[in-house]
Formats: sequence, structure tokens, C-alpha cells
Amino acid sequence: MSDPLVVHRYGTDALLVDLPDLAAVRRVDAALRAGRHPAVVDLVPAAASVLVRVADPRPRALAAVEAWLRAAVAGAASGGGPNGGPGRGSAVVELPVVYDGEDLDEVAALTGTSREDVVARHAAGTYAAAFGGFLPGFAYLVGLDPGLHVPRRDSPRPRVPPGSVAVADAFTAVYPAASPGGWRLLGRTDAVLFDVDREPPATLAPGVRVRFVPARATAGVRTLGTDPGTGPTAPPPTPTPPPTPTPPPTPTPPPTSRTAPPAARPVTPPGPTAAGDADRPALVVLAPGPLTLVEDGGRPGRADVGVPRSGAADPAALRAANRLVGNRPDAAGLEVLLGGLALLAAGTHVVALAGADPGARLDGVAVPTGTAVRLGPGAELRLGTPARGLRTWVAVRGGVAVPAVLGSRSRDVLAGLGPPPLRAGDRLPAGDAAVEAVPLPTHRDDLRDDLRDDLRDDLRDDLQDPHEVRDERDVDPRPDGAPAAGVDAAVRATGGGPASEAHPDAAAAATVLDVLPGPRVDRLRGGLASLGAALFTVDPDSDRVAVRLAGPPVARLPGEVPTEGLVAGAVQLPPSGLPVLFGPDHPVTGGYPVVAVLTPAARAAAAQLRPGDRVRLHAIAPPA
Repeated sequence: MSDPLVVHRYGTDALLVDLPDLAAVRRVDAALRAGRHPAVVDLVPAAASVLVRVADPRPRALAAVEAWLRAAVAGAASGGGPNGGPGRGSAVVELPVVYDGEDLDEVAALTGTSREDVVARHAAGTYAAAFGGFLPGFAYLVGLDPGLHVPRRDSPRPRVPPGSVAVADAFTAVYPAASPGGWRLLGRTDAVLFDVDREPPATLAPGVRVRFVPARATAGVRTLGTDPGTGPTAPPPTPTPPPTPTPPPTPTPPPTSRTAPPAARPVTPPGPTAAGDADRPALVVLAPGPLTLVEDGGRPGRADVGVPRSGAADPAALRAANRLVGNRPDAAGLEVLLGGLALLAAGTHVVALAGADPGARLDGVAVPTGTAVRLGPGAELRLGTPARGLRTWVAVRGGVAVPAVLGSRSRDVLAGLGPPPLRAGDRLPAGDAAVEAVPLPTHRDDLRDDLRDDLRDDLRDDLQDPHEVRDERDVDPRPDGAPAAGVDAAVRATGGGPASEAHPDAAAAATVLDVLPGPRVDRLRGGLASLGAALFTVDPDSDRVAVRLAGPPVARLPGEVPTEGLVAGAVQLPPSGLPVLFGPDHPVTGGYPVVAVLTPAARAAAAQLRPGDRVRLHAIAPPA
């Protein structure tokens, strides 16, 4: 590390330090963890870099973390800090493996050896988890015999079974859940490598050492030589069930019941408080709309084991709605895609809406966004379809008290963590996240009280039974109420098309998204300004993971970058030249260059983009 140190500003709240090789990454990562700065939220080691995310996005705070980062790297280079191995503690995790992989013969042919020799070489090594990957619990393991270095498959498999032991390039790994993948499969283990009920949830965190033990029948995972309090937490060495053809289910109980509204019950974690929760005020879902998710401030601090922060697609909108009802800023609320949500109040509640205006009505009376309103027992709040925009956030006083997973109630659609999408009949108990009193506009309460009886009579005449009859747009055509595959499917489900179809005046306009230089802006042939020369449209294959843009390709240099950390708002440029704007449920690492990063305001605007909307990227100078 004698070359001048390069530290990139990565958006408004992150830094990325370039390092010469993986050995340097391991030394620096160990040094950073040993003397962790209190403002650091996430450390993400990768192939030739370390990503550092901070809690305070102000330039002065970021500059202080950068100074700490530079000092830590210098200390690691001079041998003044931890050197990154033997790993965290002195633990060695043994993973029994049945070596019967589909690609064993192919790997033997590629390496000019026998099937038996491939197994012997793979099992002879002691590996170290270098950095996390695209799935929670996926770890890139280094230490692979050079004779087993083989390229990835030309065509990735659409589904790799959970527990598959594989090799690619200079790495070996275990797939903790079913996933597409292009690594070459050598065998399988039944070890559970990621468990949300365990702390830490990932067995193979960066720095942990691993050995593979040939076995006729797999027998779980063992941890050897662990220093008390320093090694990884591993399951007891008892047999575990064999791998199944589906990803391991989230072991926490579902957050909501699946019964019809008259019999809806709150589903709470088992324990002495569960009985009392049945009497708590709650909101009962009469209709979920195309897609409604529970989201909060997210689950920071676990990106190094493949768990992104997640949380609301527009964090500022959820914070604003929470402030209106007197909640903590990060309290759990509802993220509603294209309206259609209908809620019945069981008890008295205070709610507020932010984001796209869905033309909401409370017992027939219009409810604007940005205003706190009271829902008395039996009141119904119904959201229509926004004329513009995509997402609306609903905050309820006290927050939505569904069970937390890894410290958050957010649904992560990529990792499959958190409560599932809402369905009719779900009961959402109010929590204890309220922190201040809320002055309510009394005229709205008076109006609602004066009209309630007449309006309710009219609604009953129209709907007969609100639990049985729903708006046509509320009918879910998908089997078992499965969530739509992407934003475009949700738009179509409401009977609408892209914004340019639904709103003719939108065809002449474009949403302008401000972007800051990304860590790999030098991969753009025309510099950052070249991004602004193109007019893009939002591709239908967009969701909370990423907004994908279609249009004229942006010229970039050939080749990719070593795998490195990603942040929400990162603008990645794959070989197609079509930008990908990462959202809250982005993978934690990626191998295409990040040429720009959305500003926080641009992230909020991107969360409202519909398929077909026009977009321009506008480069701005980074804050001083």
C-alpha cells in the first residue's frame, strides 16, 4: 500500500477506499473493526476496496470519518494494527460436504485432473471469509488451491439449490439459499449459514475461517477452537434436516393473520405479552391494493454479511408522516404502491399520509396528505390511485407493531426478510413508538362526526358488507395473492398504464434526478456530463431493488471492476450502457462500475417513478 491512497466520496454518507489486493482489504477491514469510529454504520469489505457508511451525512462529519479511515489504513500498511487473519477470534467452522455436485466432472476436465483429486484438493484447504455477497449469509471464501481456479459458467443456472458448495475464479462459497448463480457446483451441505434467530445471524462473517469435511451424509456445522466471546455463533453440532428445494423460510412467525376481516387476529411473537396484544388498537386490512409493505428506518449494520439496510423507499417521506402523528422518525408505517389500500379502525388511531396523493377518504370525507387525522372505532380509510407518483406512506400513531426481524420491521424484497406483503384480513396492532403529543385539527373531527352516520348509511347501501364486497381495482387476480413481480405489473393491476399513457401532458416533461460523481466516474467515456445528454424512460422491470432505465446507451470503457460495495442511490452502468438506479433493497456488492450516486432528493423522486416515465440525470458538484 505504498501508492497514494485513493478515498472516494460515495454519495452523501459513504466513503470507498481503493486497496491493491484482497490481502490489503483483510488487513484494513480488521483495523477498521478494531478501532471502529462511533459514526460508522456499516463496513463492507470487497475484492479490492472497503466501503464505509456513516450515520451523519454532513460534510464535516464525513471529513472526520475520512481522516480516521486514512489513519487506520496507514496503520494497517505499517503493521501497526491487526493483520486480518487468522480471522475473528480463533474459530474454525467445519462444514460437512457431500461431494456429488453437478459440475465435478467439468471442473476435473477444466483443471486436467480427476474427480477424486478435485475433492481432495478442495477439502484440504483452510479458507477465510473475505467479504459478503449478493445474498444474506453468502461469503466469498479465499484460500482455494490455485489448481481449482476455474471460470464461472457461460450461462448462469436459473436456480442453485440452497447449501450448494461451489467454486468460481479464485473463490469458493456456499449458497445459503436458493438463487440464480453461475458458480460451478462441487457438492452440498445441510449447514444453516444464515438464521435470523441467531446472533450473529451469519455463520461466515468476514474473517471467519472455514474447512470443508467430506461426508457421506451431512451433519450440520461445527465450530472448533473458538475463544469465548470472540468466535462466531454456530448451531449446535446436531444433525440438521437435509437441504430442501426451496429457500429456508424465515423462522420468525408471520406478522399478520391470514383470516377474513371479521375474524382477524393480531399475530404476535409467542410470550407473556401475546394475550394482551389482542386488545390493543389495531388497523384491519380490508383491501391491500396492488402492493402494501411494512417499512421503517431499516436494518443498518449488517451489510458485511449480505443484508442491506432496506427501509422506506423515500426515508424522508416516512419520517415526515411519523412526525405528523408524533412518532419516532424511524417507526414502522405502510408503504403503499399505487393506492387501493383500505383500512378499518379497531380502536382509535391518528394517521397521516405522505408521498403521492392517493385521494384518500375517511368515511367518505377527503383526507389530504401532510395532515394528521383521527380515526374513531369503526372508521374506514380508503386510498384511491394517485394521479401522479407511485408510492404513499401511511403512518399510524404508535407505529405498526408487527414482529421485527434483525431489529427492523421492514420488508426486504431481495433478501426475503421481514413481514410479507399485506393481505385482506391482516390485523396490524399499534405500537409504542409515539414520543410526543399531536394537536389535531378539530374541524376535521367535527366534520367527520357530523357526517359519520349519513356517510356510513350510504356506504353500507353501496357496499352491502365491507368485508365481502370490494372495489373492482381491489380484486387480486394473482394466485394466492402473490405480490406483483414489479412496478409495471402493479400499474397494470390498477387498470392504468405508464405515466406517459395515463397523463398525456407527462410525455413532454421529464423528471430530473440530480447525481453526484460516483467512485467509478472515470469509466464514463464522456465524463459525468454524458449522463445528462440522454433522455431515458423507466423500464417495466423496476422495483424496490432498482429502477432500470431504457434509452440510448451511455458510452463507457470496456471491462468491469472488482466486486465492491453498493449504496442506495448508486447509479451502476452495466455493459449495456443503460443505467441502473439502486433502491433500498439493493444487493450489498456488485461488479459493474458505479458512475454516479443520486442525491437524497433524487432518491425520493426516483421512488415515485412509474414505468414509462421520462428521466434525465443531471450532474451536480459534490458538497464542499
